[in-house]
Amino acid sequence: MEQPYASSVPTPPAGGPPPKNWLVESILVTIFCCLPFGIVAIINAANVNSRVALGDYAGAQDASRKAGQWVKYSLITWAVLSVLYVVLVVVMGVGAGMLNGLSGR
Repeated sequence: MEQPYASSVPTPPAGGPPPKNWLVESILVTIFCCLPFGIVAIINAANVNSRVALGDYAGAQDASRKAGQWVKYSLITWAVLSVLYVVLVVVMGVGAGMLNGLSGR
């Protein structure tokens, strides 16, 4: 006799464990890096578990791949903007120093 609800999570096909869901990483990049990209990553990360529960392993792998991409896009955007900020601060500091030097004459 089968027990109903014995396992609420279906086992993945012979290919191995279910795909990574990227949920923790998505939340962290949303908080610390880039809000819009992080939200997209969270949505895709949440879809991974939903699709695994439905038995849609191809969809779960696709959602996992997309979540990972959006996490990486967020990190890259944060890194580029940080470098641009530092360059801007240095340029503005050098420019202000040059202006102060000219006004002292």
